[in-house]
Amino acid sequence: MKMLLAPLAVLTLVALGAAALPARAENGGEQGEARRERQAGNILSIRRIEQIVLPRMAGKQYLGPDYDAAAMAYRLKFIQDGKVYFVDVDARSGRIIGQTP
Repeated sequence: MKMLLAPLAVLTLVALGAAALPARAENGGEQGEARRERQAGNILSIRRIEQIVLPRMAGKQYLGPDYDAAAMAYRLKFIQDGKVYFVDVDARSGRIIGQTP
């Protein structure tokens, strides 16, 4: 009997966990949102944003971007000598809107 209950308990937990996921995760998350906005011509591609920002961050290692759909902004993350740097960029214009020193 215990052998039958364990798999049932696992399946129940998996089903509950999947039901708790936000709809955004089902639609590709922030990356999916960025893709849709880019295809619609509303924002610049991450490649274009990188062309703008990377030359300004000489000497820092680029760790990658995040996209904030609500703000329509990219956040690029860098590291140098153990210190993390962020550059926030308006995804529509490519203008830098914030940067850690």
